[in-house]
Amino acid sequence: METDTDKTVTDLSLTILPERLAICRLPPDAAIPECPPQAKFWSVTRTTEELSIVLPEESVPPGWQAETGRRGLKVQGPLDFDLTGVLASLATPLAEAGVSILAISTYNTDYILVKEDDLEKAKQALRASGHTLQ
Repeated sequence: METDTDKTVTDLSLTILPERLAICRLPPDAAIPECPPQAKFWSVTRTTEELSIVLPEESVPPGWQAETGRRGLKVQGPLDFDLTGVLASLATPLAEAGVSILAISTYNTDYILVKEDDLEKAKQALRASGHTLQ
């Protein structure tokens, strides 16, 4: 990844996560469940409006509100906290290609979730904008 002196991102290397993911919504006061033992990716966010959980599709318990069929793209990190434009460099070409995303940031890096049906279109758009996918 090249950066200039103001630490603006110019290209990124991404890896496609192997599993199908689900984005789940629970009530804001719901207890945070235990992470499924087989989960390689699991993210929890609580706000005053909801408890959102992203986890492997096969781990979604019955009765949960869930959007399934998502694939994750991981930005190779760790990323410097002073970098600017990381999400914009991904979201802009994907929006121009008509690909809806959910972005998740961690301490080390960023992840973009796309519908599995849009994965090939997402890969093409990201490659066309200078990013590499493994």
